[in-house]
Amino acid sequence: MIRINDIKEATFNELLGQYPFLLSFFDNHVLEVKGNEDRTIEQAIALIDEEEREDKAIDSERILSSMVDYINQMLEFLGESDGNHVKSLTILPGTDKSGNPENFESLEILQSEIVCIVGPTGSGKSRLLGDIEWVAQKDTPTSRSILINDVVPDLKWRFSAGQKLVAQLSQNMNFVMDLSVEEFLDLHAESRMISNKEEVIEKIIIAANNLAGEKFDATRPITSLSGGQSRALMIADTAILSKSPVVLIDEIENAGIDRKQALNLLTGEEKIVLMATHDPILALMGDKRIVIKNGGIHKVIKTTAEEKKLLKELEKTDEYIQRLRTLLRTGERLNESNL
Repeated sequence: MIRINDIKEATFNELLGQYPFLLSFFDNHVLEVKGNEDRTIEQAIALIDEEEREDKAIDSERILSSMVDYINQMLEFLGESDGNHVKSLTILPGTDKSGNPENFESLEILQSEIVCIVGPTGSGKSRLLGDIEWVAQKDTPTSRSILINDVVPDLKWRFSAGQKLVAQLSQNMNFVMDLSVEEFLDLHAESRMISNKEEVIEKIIIAANNLAGEKFDATRPITSLSGGQSRALMIADTAILSKSPVVLIDEIENAGIDRKQALNLLTGEEKIVLMATHDPILALMGDKRIVIKNGGIHKVIKTTAEEKKLLKELEKTDEYIQRLRTLLRTGERLNESNL
């Protein structure tokens, strides 16, 4: 929560650097930025003729108070207020499809953790996501409850259009807008009121190209991106621009991207990552895995040191298969010398 004393001594340049959306506020309150860049609000108002101040009802205390309210409202809308910082998410048990109690006491997932969700098709993986996204309070078919930062969460996570707890990356990513990659990212950055748009857009494109099998540039139409390129772009965009603290990825193994780098990117941006997967490599990359059976959480398994050791062997096998795939894609013949 921003207070008057937090901004009272800040100059126009400092305020706009931290809160670029204030430009419209200054325009609406007849405060000229040009020529006052290095002055505080009070200093700029003091330079205005007294008669003009009275005529336009310009009062420094009133303006500062209104500006604080405006900043706090905008930070809330953009998901950047103190109350929007999610350090942990806790799942409390409900029941399976047969009404039997779920077989765990509670599951806490921390910031930058990866939790994998495994189970047969139709077992209830999507229902678990739905409970998390809805911030269930025993009011869904599973009767689960979700806590945020160890407490019953604010209803804003349910009803506020600007507060999305979960960002979903579905298996099929299809664009229909006639925009270039750069134009698409520019629109998203603009909606987030990012001040350093060019820097952020460049960062996203570099990150996406590190994930994608085939590179693409900023001028490429998004409708011409392959499935793997689209998924890489959306993962990078979600990691860097999205304010949603929880990310759910569905079957990333089919995306044609560098899976390990994708997870490192998301957790490096302090996201909580839940990943539905059938891939043993991805399942073992998680810190924990949730086993779904008959609509309920059957087991919660912490990845052991022995499994991490096995993961390294599986990754070697995977690298070998990826190398063969690359050779075939580029028209090479397979023989003993390149196997």
